[in-house]
Amino acid sequence: MTLFHRIFSSTSIEWMDTQSLLLFLFLFLLISNHIRNRRPINFPPGPPSLPLLGSAFGLDRKQPHIHLTQMSRRYGNVFSLRLGGLNSVVVNSYSVVKEALIDQADVFSGRPPNPVFQRISKCQGVAFNDGYSWKQQRRFMLSILRNFGVGKRSLESKIKEEFTFLHQSMMDTNGEPFDAYHLINNAVSNIICSLVFGKRFSYTDEKFLHMLNVMSKGLQLHGNVWAQLYNAYPGVMKFLPGPHQELFSCFKQVCAFLREEIDKHRTDWDPLVPRDFIDCYFNEIEKRKDDIEAGFHEEGLCHFVLDLFVAGTETTSTTLLWSFIYMMKYPEIQEKVQEEIDRVIGHSRRPNMSDRPNLPYTDAVIHEIQRMGNIVPLGVLRKTNKDTTLKGYFLPKDTQIIFNLTSVLFDETQWQTPYTFNPLHFLNAQGEFIKPDAFLPFSAGKRICPGESLARMELFLFFTSLLQVFSICPPANTKASLEFKFGITLCPKPFKITAVPRKHHQ
Repeated sequence: MTLFHRIFSSTSIEWMDTQSLLLFLFLFLLISNHIRNRRPINFPPGPPSLPLLGSAFGLDRKQPHIHLTQMSRRYGNVFSLRLGGLNSVVVNSYSVVKEALIDQADVFSGRPPNPVFQRISKCQGVAFNDGYSWKQQRRFMLSILRNFGVGKRSLESKIKEEFTFLHQSMMDTNGEPFDAYHLINNAVSNIICSLVFGKRFSYTDEKFLHMLNVMSKGLQLHGNVWAQLYNAYPGVMKFLPGPHQELFSCFKQVCAFLREEIDKHRTDWDPLVPRDFIDCYFNEIEKRKDDIEAGFHEEGLCHFVLDLFVAGTETTSTTLLWSFIYMMKYPEIQEKVQEEIDRVIGHSRRPNMSDRPNLPYTDAVIHEIQRMGNIVPLGVLRKTNKDTTLKGYFLPKDTQIIFNLTSVLFDETQWQTPYTFNPLHFLNAQGEFIKPDAFLPFSAGKRICPGESLARMELFLFFTSLLQVFSICPPANTKASLEFKFGITLCPKPFKITAVPRKHHQ
């Protein structure tokens, strides 16, 4: 045999060995994935899925919340879905969501591992934390928010003060069309800033605006399929290029901004005179030094503040943006709101929270904006804390659960005209405000949004104050659009408004 034949034969054998090894590894992965994720007996039914990839690519990526609602008509209100290599269960309709989140609150209060936020924040803070640490951090947050005025007149005055800056900035547009996103986002963020940092930021502060922009971009990127793939296969995806890498870059920049503000606080912190949330957290770090598991440390503080900004800024500002769209789309409803505000409050003072019971129609409109805006359409992922059953199906401990809040807010058995903007959903025959049980934009149970009371106060005061002094109109020759972008939050696509000063406030 010639030297050439010997080399060729050796190379062929090595190539065949490599092929065999790769084939073996592929089959091993398929078999181990199947064994690890095979459905238990009496597990909810669901659509077929691809090996390793699951059902993620079969979903409508632009509107998965609607697609999942439609799937429930075929598979039932409790069905399973393979996301990457993980079996998840999707829960639909008010009655079943209530049975899980309220009737079995302890069972469905867990938070599953989230590799994306594990990389961003090590799942510290409140939103993606779990177990003992989550309970301690949440209890601390609720206590501090109460101490700093959430639900009290002291915070109400901060919101009204912030509105004066927002009002002036909108007046400065001189009736010309403008994109309200930055102004609204900045105004709402400043309420969180007053609680967390003890100060507000100017609407022209480029550093702060950049932080808000990259945070919003990161939240949008978290809603795409690349983030889902990262959550399914973090060990592989962390080495691959793609939009998920930009997501991490966005949150890295946000955390850098927050750490800089925290460091400034450390230089003049006085334990005896806490000025804001950060100072109180410093005190708690000192107090809980011996309770390591509670998770009170400076790294945790940064991620705690990140949670406050994500939950306290993006959701409320997005709701207000939807309010502009619906008021432009339904000018007759806007006029009725303004008539009620004029009759009850007049023009000589700003609205107060004490006015709310006397503004039932306005309150109904705000709630209908929240329902139709559907800001967090799929909630935040939960997991079961122990084996349980739901609608006759067996759900083992640690099953990942998606509560489809879209199916609740548009439940045909709960709302008279679920797909129509109709404030009468929140009014009784006497014109009094009522809140149906199926109104769950903040979710429910032990993981209900802890900032609900703050959000409700902000929405009422900003919305009523804006419509007291402005009429919100679309730019000439345009119409309001209900098109949206899907992410962690459901945001309207970029649009412009015209804020026309009302005759009593020109």
